[in-house]
Amino acid sequence: MQQKIVEFTNLLRKSGVRVSVAESIDAFMALDELSLSDREIFKDALRTTMVKRSEDIATYDQLFDLYWSAFYDGLKNSFEQAAGDMEGEFDLEQMMKAIQEGLQNMEGDPGELDLSELAKALLSQDMDKLEQLIREAAEAAGTERIENMLQLGFFTRRTMEQMDAEGAGDQLRDLAQQLRESGMSDAQADALLELIDKFLEALRKSVRNYTERELQQQNFDYMEKFRRESLLEKSFYNLTEDEIKKMREVVVRLAQRIKNVLSIRKRRLKRGKLDLHTMLRRNMAHGGVPFDLIFKQRRKERPKLVILCDVSSSVANVSRFMMQFMYSLQECFTKIRAFVFVSELGEVTQVFKDKDINDAIEKALDGGDVINVYTRSNFGFAFHHFWQNFLSSVDNKTTVLILGDARNNYNDPRAWCLRDLHNKAKDVVWLNPESPSAWGFGDSVMDKYLPYTDVAEECRNLKQLSRVVDRLVL
Repeated sequence: MQQKIVEFTNLLRKSGVRVSVAESIDAFMALDELSLSDREIFKDALRTTMVKRSEDIATYDQLFDLYWSAFYDGLKNSFEQAAGDMEGEFDLEQMMKAIQEGLQNMEGDPGELDLSELAKALLSQDMDKLEQLIREAAEAAGTERIENMLQLGFFTRRTMEQMDAEGAGDQLRDLAQQLRESGMSDAQADALLELIDKFLEALRKSVRNYTERELQQQNFDYMEKFRRESLLEKSFYNLTEDEIKKMREVVVRLAQRIKNVLSIRKRRLKRGKLDLHTMLRRNMAHGGVPFDLIFKQRRKERPKLVILCDVSSSVANVSRFMMQFMYSLQECFTKIRAFVFVSELGEVTQVFKDKDINDAIEKALDGGDVINVYTRSNFGFAFHHFWQNFLSSVDNKTTVLILGDARNNYNDPRAWCLRDLHNKAKDVVWLNPESPSAWGFGDSVMDKYLPYTDVAEECRNLKQLSRVVDRLVL
């Protein structure tokens, strides 16, 4: 067990979870006090001692299930399924009795016959022995060096060759022929041959399953990174419900990365760059030798942020992740005010103060008592409402972030409202999930709004969104 804990600890480290030697020792001490028969208690004990950061919990849970979930169970299920596929053709228990009788007629048993360990384990369905043989063969085949999906077939074949699965199959077929000659009926012998083929196929599937598990264990961090990169570039329009849940974790990771970069930059800004002229002047008494270092003091003030989000069904996913992004970074801004609209416009700032961020986003997208979300988009009406009631909240330190496709259903765009907003704000940034080639065509009035924006960019996936957010806060 200690060796297993050490291997699991190394797997966590390789996947980016920081586990110190002291924490590994704590895990051993915790397990001395607990029963290992309860899987959940065992899992919680390891997680309590090894995981320090909440963002590592998901990685730990996946690796725990991958490493500690019994390969034996999958192996057993594969062989039971193989035998189950034959149930309509013969009684397996009766078949095994016939084999034993045939072996007695041959005056031998599997232990005395010239069979390999694998052939004996297949014939007796000894799952413990089969698991041991697969693990030993995989180690001999160098499966721990697997790096990508394209190598699955190669290492599966190598492992099967190390086990000499083909030789074991030939031995069992020869045995079936000998049993036929010793008095076993042709129907039973043919059924035995078919069963041998089923078991060999179950063995191949089990070896491939073991190889896939090894790939996931050895390259978990790479595969997770690949999945995240794929999500970053996938259009918001095409996300499934499961991908939306995973995307939340990706947004949290991106937001944390931006905050880390920002904190480093702030530390540098506190000290500032060397003020060469002032430093030389003040060190004249030392003959120009810079004993006293003088730095330029710079301070970057945090901006205010006003978010205007179109929450119509066509852009709901974009709005969801933009709001999650901005509120994950709220300490980067002096103040954030959030508004949602389809035609009517309503403020949802208080919703984010009262609720968990994910619940708040769902509440904001739903609209509820704030606005009527079951209507046709009217950007001009929404902007005019903001101009009438909230324009005074915008000043030269305010960045206005607008998200919407500018599909105005041929209503009056009232671009002058955005013009007045632009004149008061520090910046007006517009994120449009449509391609720029579609701006201004059909009922799109994006071309009417463009003159009154400082930045207008396409934003249809998380990679594009994070690039804009980088620019805003950094």
